[in-house]
Amino acid sequence: MTLRPLTAADRAEALAAEQELAPEHFQFLPDRRENEPWPDFVARIRSQEHGEGLTPGYVPATFLVAEVDGRLIGRVSIRHELNDVLRRFGGHIGYGVRPEWRRHGYATDLLRRALAACARMGIDPALVTCDDDNTASIGVIENCAGVLHDRGAGPDGGIVRRYWMPTTIWPA
Repeated sequence: MTLRPLTAADRAEALAAEQELAPEHFQFLPDRRENEPWPDFVARIRSQEHGEGLTPGYVPATFLVAEVDGRLIGRVSIRHELNDVLRRFGGHIGYGVRPEWRRHGYATDLLRRALAACARMGIDPALVTCDDDNTASIGVIENCAGVLHDRGAGPDGGIVRRYWMPTTIWPA
């Protein structure tokens, strides 16, 4: 698996992933604006890493796609800092794997690599959240040394689990 920035050539695969994950209420392409030209979206996502062009309420973040054999199988967002909303619901890391590629260890690998990237950014520990009923994500987080901090009300009325995770234990 390769983690890399989103490119103009990823349009078809990324839009397909967005559609596949929409029924789960997961945005494969965070903050994508309707009718925004694809090259503009890619440039904006990349500039957000430096805090440029941020939508109000957003923080600087690194967005990477996971590629296996030329296919986008998932993605990760690494938020460089936390605001009030991210402290409650989103955390430092948001990740997702397309349904076809689940149960192959990719989510665990993706999270471990994101945690290593957090360590390189000076983030330790990192906050990672998931819905209380997302047993797959709970397993991934706990398999990556996540320690449950608490459970609380989520933005949609469900329960959200908040985990603090060490970042410096993962090889860069």
